[in-house]
Amino acid sequence: MIAPVFSSLRPKQWTKNLILFAALLFSEKGLLFSADAWLYSIAGFLTFCGLSGSVYLLNDLADLEKDRLHPKKCLRPLPSGALSIPEAKAALIIILILSLLSAWKLSGLFFSTALGYFMLNLAYSFKLKNVVILDVMCIAIGFVLRATAGVGVLKALEPGIYISHWLLLSTLMLAMFLGLAKRRQELAMYNDDAIRHRNILSQYSPAYIDQMTSILAALAIITYTFYTVSAETIDKFKSDKLIYTIPMVIYGILRYLYLIHIQEMGENPSEVVLNDRPLQINLLLWVITVILVIHCSRLGLFA
Repeated sequence: MIAPVFSSLRPKQWTKNLILFAALLFSEKGLLFSADAWLYSIAGFLTFCGLSGSVYLLNDLADLEKDRLHPKKCLRPLPSGALSIPEAKAALIIILILSLLSAWKLSGLFFSTALGYFMLNLAYSFKLKNVVILDVMCIAIGFVLRATAGVGVLKALEPGIYISHWLLLSTLMLAMFLGLAKRRQELAMYNDDAIRHRNILSQYSPAYIDQMTSILAALAIITYTFYTVSAETIDKFKSDKLIYTIPMVIYGILRYLYLIHIQEMGENPSEVVLNDRPLQINLLLWVITVILVIHCSRLGLFA
């Protein structure tokens, strides 16, 4: 039972929860070099892995009959019969309770964010996934809640820690961009069977998605740019050099557009990042530059 349950938690999708560590990366109090801060953040990451895993189990239970007819999804533990319905329900309840208890122990903000994340996904699974535009917005808000949870988990160590509204807006725009790109690839991949794969795809068209992704890509770049040059950010980090990370953000978004339009990738954003070396190098360079600007400049290493 353990192996089928673990597989149903979609461990490959846990990379999405890495956004919780953004609070460490953008902390102005030197928390990036604090062992306690890392322990708290790792605990928060594992808690959200449990929460997101319970959401996947919930989705598998809700879409069981449809998944049994799907050429790929029928191989998942629940549709294939490797995991029984009672076992899946028991695992869902246990993992959800343990995750929420862990969130409660970490901090009040983290718990409320984690609970909000689960309730949002509950609404998505049973209603909002069939409402055009709101389906993608729900997914994007999930990323914003993850980023907020990263701040919440560090509140016990640094009560004054916060995350810029500009950075949250940039996260929202980027997540919506990725979500719509995923919808586009689903339309392209499944063609006439797209509706069988996901009902909401009947409400989208490639041309409409292309217009929206162009708008959201621009908004993601603009909001991130405003974040790097805002007086609040410069005062917080005592540096105006975060602007140097903008070209990497632009390249990352344009590279992703290249992959979905030319290479016809994008059905699974996590796999795209894990398999595309230029994107990986660009992301690594972005992280290194942020660390140099925010943290090493305080030590006089990047003045």
